[in-house]
Amino acid sequence: MNFLAAARGETVERRPVWIMRQAGRYLPEYRAIREKVEFLELTRTPELAAEVTLQPIRRFGMDAAILFSDIMTPLEGMGIDVAFRGGPWIEDPIRSAGDVERITPLDPDAGVPFVLETIDRLVEALPHEVPVIGFAGAPFTLLCYLVDGHGTKSFVRTRAFLREEPAAAREALNRLAEGMATYLAAQARHGARALMLFDSWVGLLDRPTFREFERPAVEHILSSLRELDVPLLYFPNQGGHLLQEVAGVSADVIGVDWRIPLTEADRLLGSGRYTLQGNLDPSLLFAPGETLDAAVDRVIAEGSALPRGHIFNLGHGIDRSTDPDALARVVDRVHAAKV
Repeated sequence: MNFLAAARGETVERRPVWIMRQAGRYLPEYRAIREKVEFLELTRTPELAAEVTLQPIRRFGMDAAILFSDIMTPLEGMGIDVAFRGGPWIEDPIRSAGDVERITPLDPDAGVPFVLETIDRLVEALPHEVPVIGFAGAPFTLLCYLVDGHGTKSFVRTRAFLREEPAAAREALNRLAEGMATYLAAQARHGARALMLFDSWVGLLDRPTFREFERPAVEHILSSLRELDVPLLYFPNQGGHLLQEVAGVSADVIGVDWRIPLTEADRLLGSGRYTLQGNLDPSLLFAPGETLDAAVDRVIAEGSALPRGHIFNLGHGIDRSTDPDALARVVDRVHAAKV
C-alpha cells in the first residue's frame, strides 16, 4: 500500500507513482473504446468507465487508480445542464444572485449512481494494494465553467463575478463546496480509499482573492471529509504563488505543478506539513530518453529531500499525443529508484 502510506507520511518500500489523466486519450486501448461510444456515454456506463480506469494499471503497474470521470459530472445532479462541445459547455450560465439558486443540493444515489457503481466495480477488480482515488473539482474551478459557460484562457467573467457579485459568488462557492463534499463522501463509502480535489484554474486568482473566496470553500470540503479517515489530496494547479495561503488546509497531500521545485513548495507550505505530489513537466515525455531519465531523477532527488514524503506524478495531466512507451519508462524508473 505504498500510495496510501506515502500519503499519510509513513515509510514506503518503493516510491509510489500514478499520473493525472492516466486513463485516457494517449492509450490506444482507450481510443478503441472511444471509437464506439461518446464521452458522456462512457462516463455514465460503469462497465466501460471501470475498464478505462483499469487500462493504465494493467499496462504500467501504477500504484493507484484514478476514477475515470469528469469534474463536471456531479453538477448535472445539482440542477445544472452540462453538454460537451470539445469541453464542458453550459448553455445557460450563472450570472446573477438569482441564477445561483439553480445550484441545488446533490443526492449522489440519484444524481451520480453510475459513478458509485463504477467504484464498486473497481474495488472488486483491482488488487488490494492498488487503491481507487476518487475525485471532484474544487469550487472555484467549477464556478469558472458555470459563469463563463465554457473553457477559456482567463475566465474573466468568473473573476469579474467575484468582484461584482461577491455575496452571490460566495453563495455559489458554498453550494458547490457542499455538493462536492457530499459527492466525495459517497465515493469513499463505495470504496475509494483516497480523495482528490482538483483546482485546475485556481492559479488565475491572486493571493487576497484566493484567501477571501476559494480557501474557505476548499477547507470546508476537506475538513468535512476528515472523519472518513482516508487521505485527502488537493491540487492547486499553477498555484505556486498561493502556497503560503494553501498552508494549513486539511489535506494530507498537496499536488505541485512543474513551475516550482518540490523543495521550494515544501518551504512555502511549512516544511514537513504535507506529503507532496508531482511534479514532472508533461512535455518532458516527448524528450529523448536520456533527457527524460535525467528529469525523472531530478524529481526523485527533490522528493527524497522532502521531510514528509513524496508521490511521483506529472505536474499536470498527460498530453493526449504522448507515447505510452515514454510513460512506461518513467514508471519503471521511479519504481527502480531507491527510496
